[in-house]
Amino acid sequence: MTRRRTVLAGALGAAALTAFGPATPAAAKACRGPLVLVGGSLADDNTEIYGEIVRRAGGADARIGVLTAASIPPSQDPDAGSPDAVNSETNGRYYADLLRSHGAGDAVWIPVDLDRVTAADDPAVAALAAGCTGFFFGGGDQFRYITTLLHGDAHTDTLVLAAIRRRHAAGALIAGSSAGAQIQQGVDMVTGGESYEALRDGASPGYFDDPNTSGYWPAGGFGFLRSGLIDTHFSAYARLGRAVQLAKDTGHDRVYGLDPNTALLVTDPGSRDERGHVLGTGGVNLLDLRDGVRWSHLTAGFTYSPADWRIRVPNTLRELRPGGPQTVADSDDIFGDDVATALALELAGSRDRSAVGHTRQQDPRFTVTLAKRPGFAAYTADGHTAAAFQGLAVHIGQA
Repeated sequence: MTRRRTVLAGALGAAALTAFGPATPAAAKACRGPLVLVGGSLADDNTEIYGEIVRRAGGADARIGVLTAASIPPSQDPDAGSPDAVNSETNGRYYADLLRSHGAGDAVWIPVDLDRVTAADDPAVAALAAGCTGFFFGGGDQFRYITTLLHGDAHTDTLVLAAIRRRHAAGALIAGSSAGAQIQQGVDMVTGGESYEALRDGASPGYFDDPNTSGYWPAGGFGFLRSGLIDTHFSAYARLGRAVQLAKDTGHDRVYGLDPNTALLVTDPGSRDERGHVLGTGGVNLLDLRDGVRWSHLTAGFTYSPADWRIRVPNTLRELRPGGPQTVADSDDIFGDDVATALALELAGSRDRSAVGHTRQQDPRFTVTLAKRPGFAAYTADGHTAAAFQGLAVHIGQA
């Protein structure tokens, strides 16, 4: 299980890697446009999610601004200028072409990256953003968005971000995948780390070259979503432990864990009418930390109201009443890729009341206990297997 986020190169400057701004979000106004937050690995042919992005940006009349500052710039790409190049410029063209292929009237790259930090305060580039009906933020490293679109420790908007914020307040769509979704949250944005190390060491404020350090940025991201923390690639990269630890260390009681190729569509963000709608092939994992930890895995068609914590089940699913006996085996690598969610779904569809997973690391060894308590429910499409669940109790402790 090898996963390493790209380390930011010297273009960020040493001070940017160690300093952090005040613990207040950059945004101060309630946001009115919808958000489409994707957990990463968005398939080119996911017409449900891309179609929703394009439709809410205006369809054939849409002009979508593409931001890829989370990618490495051409100056750091050894293949720049060749067919193998993968950098902010090539990614910008890629997403613009893809959005047009899904029906957008137009899509344009907003040319801001680590090679063009000053462009974020160029009035001409800001005017380009001001002419867009929606925005798509690509993946990479969310801290690059902090470095390029906000003013350092002051955590104030550049001209480009200010233009985006005005358009969003007037109803424009904001979408993002992976780092492009992470950056949309408010205070205490995750900057890296793995579940085991997060549980062992706790979460630390800052940005760290060590990919195993569980880091977070107290000043946060852009602040378009404030009803909870955001984590991406949630099931695939086994981020249950990291998300729980960060929420506990920073005093948050809600986490949205977004699975790959899956989106949370948020309407009326920042208001009492805020609603989350699940799209795509995986799940949105809602962690409720008000009293212990309760985990809900919500799939396409579910809706959620953060104001009253109410989950609404789609009519394509019905509550599952497990039938015959089934014993859920313990896991010896609970933070392996996809393991925790698979174990939870297996438990949800069984007659067992609890299941246990252990970390493969021994010093210390952590145990994750999943349990069905009052308020738990599982849902099925085929009448036999669990497709979703809500209210599964989670307890993490040392073995």
